[in-house]
Amino acid sequence: MSVIEQVQSDATAALKDGDRERAGALRLIVSELQKGAKDGRDDETAVLQRERKRRAEAAVAYRDAGRNDLAEAEEREAALIEAYMPEQLSDEDLHALVGDAVAESGASSPGEMGKVMAVVMPRVQGRADGKRVSAAVKEKLTA
Repeated sequence: MSVIEQVQSDATAALKDGDRERAGALRLIVSELQKGAKDGRDDETAVLQRERKRRAEAAVAYRDAGRNDLAEAEEREAALIEAYMPEQLSDEDLHALVGDAVAESGASSPGEMGKVMAVVMPRVQGRADGKRVSAAVKEKLTA
């Protein structure tokens, strides 16, 4: 079963259970997944990553504005989206990937971070947030 089919099935189940908040969030995810599939430019993992990132950024903005109720709703949606994403890489696995990419690219200074990121990101494929990868690369290049 594809991710979009699973989300659609879960949305239907949430509606049957009377969980309108969950059903609404799942419908938005389905909509974004369908748009990504129609455009043909984003795979399901990329769509889920983008939507999770949007929710996380919105939660921060709501917290900064003193709207904790809305921030919590965004955080719940981000957690819901995360459930459909591939399992995240452990710190050890991420550092191993970064180490391999640094060796492969020949980078030796933080100024060459882009070269390393270009090698690492396709290998990560949604299993680690870009900020985490960036921090690991920066740590490796400054050590």
